[in-house]
Amino acid sequence: MKKISFSLLALCLFYFSSAQRPPQTQLNGNYVKEHILTKFNIPYPYLREADVMYAKRVWQVIDLRQKMNHPLYFPIEPGDDRLSLFDVIRHSLLVDQSMIAFGLGPIDNDDEFRYPLSHKQIDSLLNPIVEITYQSLNTEEDTSEYVPNPITSDVITQYKIKEDWIFDKQRSEMYVRIIGIMPMKEDYDDEGTKRGYRELFWLYYPNARYTLVNYPIFNPKNGALPLSFDDYFQKRLFASYIVKEENVYNRSILSYSRGVDALLEAEKIKEELFRTEHDLWSY
Repeated sequence: MKKISFSLLALCLFYFSSAQRPPQTQLNGNYVKEHILTKFNIPYPYLREADVMYAKRVWQVIDLRQKMNHPLYFPIEPGDDRLSLFDVIRHSLLVDQSMIAFGLGPIDNDDEFRYPLSHKQIDSLLNPIVEITYQSLNTEEDTSEYVPNPITSDVITQYKIKEDWIFDKQRSEMYVRIIGIMPMKEDYDDEGTKRGYRELFWLYYPNARYTLVNYPIFNPKNGALPLSFDDYFQKRLFASYIVKEENVYNRSILSYSRGVDALLEAEKIKEELFRTEHDLWSY
């Protein structure tokens, strides 16, 4: 009896001590967030050429300095549960290799996804080697050294998207389908003066969707309703302005308009797209 009582006492002590012991890994929240990690993107409806009654191709720029686009820019430093869009792209190209980047061609103007970049080319593009010059403390002479200068998400403040506006007469619906997306890096001269943006590479968006659907993006309206980067683009939650429409001259708006005139021209094109869809119906 003494042995049985001692065994029961030892078992009870072990149970209570193990029950009060915290788990090895702490849960950052009250539940496991697994919806986005196991999510699949919704495929586009099948579209026949015979059903396309209207089509217009436009190029737009998403400026991350606008408040509506901040979920694409922040966090600047990668966190445990969230990444900026460029950090997702960088990780998918260099680590997972789940995306394919396309170069801009020999004269840096190709957007038809004809020049796929190898992993080595992507690595040299995102982690360029730059020359720095400093004065040696011992010899007091200028010394040059080549060091890596990786492109970080804080300098990617714009994205260019290429998209088609299509009216499907079979479903009587206007589609806006993104074809490609391109990160644009702030470009500075040797004196630190900003001189514009440098286009990096194109991503074919229909293929990138398979990766973007499994990365969460901040939802400012409701934290319990998770959104992925693919949801953000498909629901058109971003703000953008048109920089080019397909035309006979294959020219952008900035080639014939500047400043406020360029913004007015972009709004004019957007108004034409709205009126085209609106006039398809009678009220």
